[in-house]
Amino acid sequence: MIETILAVLGTVGFIVDAKSDFDKWTAAPSPSQVQVMRENYTRMVAYSPYFDGRLAWYPNAWVYQDSMAIIPEWPVYREHPEWVLRDDAGRELYVDFACRDGRCPQLAADIGNPAYRAWWINKARDLIKQAGYRGIWVDDVNLEWRISNGNGVRTIPADPRTGHKMQLSDWRRYFAEFMEELRAALPNVEIAHNSIWYAKHDEFVARQIKASDFINIERGASDPGITDGDGPFGFAAFVSFVDRVHAMGRSVIIDDDDDRGVQQRDYDLAFYLLTKSGRDLLSADGDRARMNPDAFWPGYRLNLGKARGAYYRSGKSLRRDFECGHVVVNPPPRATGTIVNRDCDQPSPPRIISVK
Repeated sequence: MIETILAVLGTVGFIVDAKSDFDKWTAAPSPSQVQVMRENYTRMVAYSPYFDGRLAWYPNAWVYQDSMAIIPEWPVYREHPEWVLRDDAGRELYVDFACRDGRCPQLAADIGNPAYRAWWINKARDLIKQAGYRGIWVDDVNLEWRISNGNGVRTIPADPRTGHKMQLSDWRRYFAEFMEELRAALPNVEIAHNSIWYAKHDEFVARQIKASDFINIERGASDPGITDGDGPFGFAAFVSFVDRVHAMGRSVIIDDDDDRGVQQRDYDLAFYLLTKSGRDLLSADGDRARMNPDAFWPGYRLNLGKARGAYYRSGKSLRRDFECGHVVVNPPPRATGTIVNRDCDQPSPPRIISVK
C-alpha cells in the first residue's frame, strides 16, 4: 500500500472546472477530445442540468452547488423568504461577490436554518442519485464573514435564532453542522469544499474539514495574497494548512484560478508536487489555453516517479526528492519553483520546468 502511494506522488491528478467558457469542448466533443479528457482529467466540476447527459462519456464529474447562495429568480426565494439573511434593519444580505449598485447576484442563505439545510441536502442527494455524479463540489464554505450589504461592505447578519447580531462562533458552528449533515446524507460520495485556508483554526474548522474529502484552495500557492514570513497570511501558515489537512486524512486541490502566467503555472505545479499526499489534485482554470483537450500542456503529464520521502528544508527553500528528479520551491518574496526530471526510461518526459 505504501509503495502504491509513493508511486503516484510524482504524477499529477488534474481537475477541471467546466464553467460555461468550457462548453466549447463539452457541448459536442469529438472522440479524440473525449479520450484526452478521460485520460488526463482525474475529476471535473460540472454544472447541472447542462452536464447531466454528458456523464455517459465523462463519468467522474462532481456537480457544483453553492452552500449559501439563493438566486432571486428561484422559486424557493418566493416560497421561503425567511431563509435569506438580513441585517439589523431587516434588509436582505448577499454573498459578497460581483456586487454593484447596491445588489449582488446571490442572496445569502441562513445556513443555520434546519429547513434550509434539509432542502439543500435533498437537492444535492437528488442530483447524485438521479443524474449519477461521482461527487459534489460545494462552493462558499466560508467560516469567515463573506456577507455583503450589496455595496461591497461586509455586514454581520442578524441571527434569527437569537434576535441579535450573529456571533462568528455561531456562524462557524452552523457551517460545521451543515457540512456534517451533508456528509451523513452522502456517506459514499466524494465531497469537496471550496473554503478559506486562512480561517483561524478551531474546533468548527476542524469539523468542517473532516466532513469533506477534498479542500479546494482557491488561487493556489501562487495567490499574491500569500506573504513572506510567519504571519496569518504567510507562506509558512499556508504550508501548515496543507499539512494540517493531510494530517486529518483529507486531500487538497491546488486551484490556480485566475492565473495565466507561466511563472504561476510552474510555481503551482512545483508546490503541488512538493506537498502532494494521496489523492491531491491540481487545477489550472485561469488559462484554458494550457488545459483544454486540444492543447493539454505536457507538464501536467509529468512523472517524477516515486517520492523518496516528504519535503524538507534546504536553506530558505523547500525541496522534495523523487526517483526521477526533484522539486524546489522558494517562498515569497521570490516565489519561484523548479522541477527537474531525470531520465528514468519514461517516454518523452519534459526535461526541466523552471522559473527563475
